[in-house]
Amino acid sequence: MKINFKEELKEFKLLMSSVPAFTVLIFVLSVVTMNLLANKSIDTHTEYLALDCGIIVSWGAFLSMDMLTKHFGPKAATQISLVAVAVNLVLCLLFFAASKIPGMWSEGSDGALDKTFGGTWYILLGSTAAFIVSAIVNNTVNYAVGKAFRKRPDEVAAYICRTYVSTAVGQFVDNFVFAIIVSRVFFDWTWVQCVTCAVTGMLVELLCEAAFAQLGYFVCKKWKERGVGKEYFDYVQSRKEVKE
Repeated sequence: MKINFKEELKEFKLLMSSVPAFTVLIFVLSVVTMNLLANKSIDTHTEYLALDCGIIVSWGAFLSMDMLTKHFGPKAATQISLVAVAVNLVLCLLFFAASKIPGMWSEGSDGALDKTFGGTWYILLGSTAAFIVSAIVNNTVNYAVGKAFRKRPDEVAAYICRTYVSTAVGQFVDNFVFAIIVSRVFFDWTWVQCVTCAVTGMLVELLCEAAFAQLGYFVCKKWKERGVGKEYFDYVQSRKEVKE
């Protein structure tokens, strides 16, 4: 199928102008901060459970994706996800540059903060790849589950179901892909450790998002009532009609 890049670009621009800025802000901040906080591991007192402090905010990224998928569709949600990834990569580059500048942090000069902000290439590679894959999976699953509620697609039960299922699957994929790329390759984790880490992280992060699922539903409901993204939807519909 031939892709019209000019039309795709126009559609993307309309999407970026249609999505509420605060939602994009929360999404991007969640992605950036969860990658920074992932540098600190949580002591679980067992070798089969591995968690990092990124779980404190990672639910925010998945909550944002679920809201975007519900209102704008999986394609739009994935595009915004890639924007968040791009912003994170740029900031990582700036953090790396800052870590190489001679000087002293207010907490001392032992180099720990420089190493944290400077990052490690395989950590960045693993986290970026894991998030991109999990974002595509999350958005696709969310949309697919939502299609099952044909009679009452906008009811709270439909939203909660599609959110919980997609988040569980997406979070597992995120944790598992990262564990394979980073932990197994560079830290000799066993497959059992990779799976238990993925499951544990999925459960913890799912509980975190569950606390805010009602908020996500309320926001999506308000978006629909206010006609958020009408210009974007009209353009997407016009493209479909031309193709037909």
